[in-house]
Amino acid sequence: MVEVRDLRKRYTTYLRRGMFGREKKVVEALRGISFSIRGGEVFGLLGPNGAGKTTTVKILSTLLLPDGGEAYVCGHDVVREPTAVRKVIGVSLSVERGFFWKLTGRENLTYFGMLYGLDGRDLREKVDGLLDLMGLSDLEAADKLYEEYSLGMKARLSVARALLTDPEVVILDEPTLGLDPPSARALREILVGLAHREGKTVLVTTHNMFEAEIMVDRVAIINGGEIVALGTVDELKARVAGRISLEFLFFPPASVRVDEVVSAVRSSAEAAEVFPEDGGVRLKVLASPEERDEVTSAILGELHGRGCSVRRVEIREPSLEDVFISLTGKTGL
Repeated sequence: MVEVRDLRKRYTTYLRRGMFGREKKVVEALRGISFSIRGGEVFGLLGPNGAGKTTTVKILSTLLLPDGGEAYVCGHDVVREPTAVRKVIGVSLSVERGFFWKLTGRENLTYFGMLYGLDGRDLREKVDGLLDLMGLSDLEAADKLYEEYSLGMKARLSVARALLTDPEVVILDEPTLGLDPPSARALREILVGLAHREGKTVLVTTHNMFEAEIMVDRVAIINGGEIVALGTVDELKARVAGRISLEFLFFPPASVRVDEVVSAVRSSAEAAEVFPEDGGVRLKVLASPEERDEVTSAILGELHGRGCSVRRVEIREPSLEDVFISLTGKTGL
């Protein structure tokens, strides 16, 4: 359904140099990525901010021209046949943009449905069906002004708009970004149902590794404009087979820089990453079972030696997040 071959894109930006000077800089957003997506699957394009995810989906959505390579959606070339591509895709690149704030959710969908050529009974049935699918069918939601919608309701309405033309391919850029856990879970269940029950192809970008692990059928990890891993979640997790994840929740004193702690820990363990948690810092590393005690002791010594208070140490099985850390070395802070 979707085929990407050696796709490339570069941007030219300018860096400020002094009050009036500037320096030209070429950014390689995509460095020749390739992947394919089958019908009836949820495909995740994962990576940190600036990795090239949004650039990729904009090219597939015919909103951006590539500088090299090829991309096809349902057999149509996104450069040579943009009109044909637009007829088979539904796109949501932002959960809040493009709606009329003084119209209700129902009125917004009706308006966009009319733009797509729907009218009469077909339009009413399509709008009612999508509102019901997205959990927005009760009068308090469907006939509430868009400006009064919560972020979760806006996200679901954005997906509903993408489905108005009953597209074969649904492209969503960070659809759960900023949503509370219940809203994010509800939206994930809807997207999985679109693929597995209705046979649609769903392409989702995200930097949330937990979300991808429980939702996608296959995943491509993109970093620095390159695909660094591609396969099912289980296939990617096999890359860190034989390792365990060690997690430390600690609280550093004000005088200690977290990046210095991470640099020190990396001399003792593989792929250290840190995340903010409960007012402290969660440190995550990979190690072999045989090295567990040695690595744990070394890290505790490093943390205590810097005056850090350690509240919790946990041992877990590797996750997709661990695969990402292992492949990219990205840190969360």
